[in-house]
Amino acid sequence: MADDIERAGEAKKPGTLFLCATPIGNLEDMTYRAVRVLKEAPLIAAEDTRHTRHLLTHFGISTRLVSYHEHNKAEKGPELIEWLLAGNDLACVSDAGLPGVADPGARLAADAIAAGIRVVPIPGANAALSALIASGIDTTRFSFVGFLPRTKEKRRVCLSEIAGRTDTLIFYEAPHRLVETMKAIFAALGDRPAVLARELTKKFEEFRRGRLSELMAWCEDNPPRGEFVIVVGGAEDTPEDAQTSEPEDVVETVLALVADGMAKKEAIRETAKRTGLSRRDVYQAVLEAEGK
Repeated sequence: MADDIERAGEAKKPGTLFLCATPIGNLEDMTYRAVRVLKEAPLIAAEDTRHTRHLLTHFGISTRLVSYHEHNKAEKGPELIEWLLAGNDLACVSDAGLPGVADPGARLAADAIAAGIRVVPIPGANAALSALIASGIDTTRFSFVGFLPRTKEKRRVCLSEIAGRTDTLIFYEAPHRLVETMKAIFAALGDRPAVLARELTKKFEEFRRGRLSELMAWCEDNPPRGEFVIVVGGAEDTPEDAQTSEPEDVVETVLALVADGMAKKEAIRETAKRTGLSRRDVYQAVLEAEGK
């Protein structure tokens, strides 16, 4: 690729890095825009060139491929940045979904931005969000955790750091580590509502919903197959040791927060945390005070 960089001339304006989403299973999820960008780009950086070549062949794309993955990103990344700085566009794809999400594409994007190169997202399929919206678990606020560390101690530390979060948690896991991961999540977070999403958008797509204990038992009885997304409900937002408050105090707290510039909905949420009441009770107290 070094020869190509030299032949690119001395273009003053850097090229553009396109982060192209690819299907996570069903090829019909490929977007028209992604097909066009991959056809027009002079070079595509791919995790697995053999896998990506099958995808490109399906859509009649003959663009040249270069390998860029977790094990060669330190060496190949600078070469790709040089290519872009020479005025050439580059498309980056992962094996499935959005490059940059639990993927070495994130490093390439960060390096490009640091070098003053324009980075353009080409949206498309994503396993985490696909699992979340079909999970039935709260989607108001969520945190993407991705793959947990493989060592027990690092995994324990990571889970302890997120155990108190009230937002929905999203994990990725491979089938051969699913049982171990489910046990670790259950031990750290308790028996929360959860969903196992398997083989998303593919022929054998499956959602298993229940408590973590139930899903953990299912995993032990049924050898997991396919890639999994684990969606887990957030921690209860009512502190166990919180003091109860009179309705007048609750309303005053909400009004004070609103007066300080906080949105009413957020003021109710914050008051619930401070008083130990549920958001519904706080909301009801405010309605009654307003005479509604």
